[in-house]
Amino acid sequence: MLKAFQTLQTLFQTLSHWLFRASSLRFWAGVGALALSTTVFLVACQPIALSAGGNVDADFEAKVLDVIRKNPKVILESVADYNQQQSQKQRELRQNFARDAKSDPKKVIGNSPTLGKGRVLLVEFSDFQCPYCGRALAPLKQFMEDYQDRVILTFKHFPLTSIHPQAVPAAQAAWAAQQQGKFWEYHDELFANQSRLADGLYGELAKKLGLDLNRFERDRNSEAAKKAVTADAELAESLGLEGTPTFLMAGEPVQGAPSPEAFKAAFERASK
Repeated sequence: MLKAFQTLQTLFQTLSHWLFRASSLRFWAGVGALALSTTVFLVACQPIALSAGGNVDADFEAKVLDVIRKNPKVILESVADYNQQQSQKQRELRQNFARDAKSDPKKVIGNSPTLGKGRVLLVEFSDFQCPYCGRALAPLKQFMEDYQDRVILTFKHFPLTSIHPQAVPAAQAAWAAQQQGKFWEYHDELFANQSRLADGLYGELAKKLGLDLNRFERDRNSEAAKKAVTADAELAESLGLEGTPTFLMAGEPVQGAPSPEAFKAAFERASK
């Protein structure tokens, strides 16, 4: 039994490395064809990781299923143990993030765009193709108009690639506009044109805003743009965020649907 458990642990470590790729958001909704009552979930917005050919590696799957068939209780114990470890790790990451958001906002902001000059940090994780993010824009602007001297807003990219195919291209285009000092203007244009998100639109908006088009195209297709968007998405994943938009005021979630009142309430809690 011990040998089987050790074997499964090794396989599970390999499985977790295989599934948990930082460049995208994934969930494991079961193992093989066995119906288990315990399931590992990360973010329910991304399909299971596939091999380069589009299929789960057959040899790896066979090894996992063989251990499961011979020791059905072991997989449940291993999953429970793994869940506990992941939950503890995520709690620590959230605590560290909240601490930094309060004591060292610049560390959380990094190279992300900002608005406002206040001491309380409001972090927005957003997806340019998400309709709910578009709806949150008006109440967020209204709140920031009243609190711009007390709150500093920073934007983090959280593209939900499995349901929004233009989320990453739009995010990279916004990053490219940021390199020319026009992130927020470009941000507003993207949300105003959500129904038109496509490759041709990005250059059109850059031209409208008077950007250097050659530099814009070079920047939006650069490795630097990809790394910046990926880093934001990895941060969101590490914090266990499950959807967009997500707002964190001084490291704590803004409760309820985005509204000036919800943001104000979150600010009051953070100011205590």
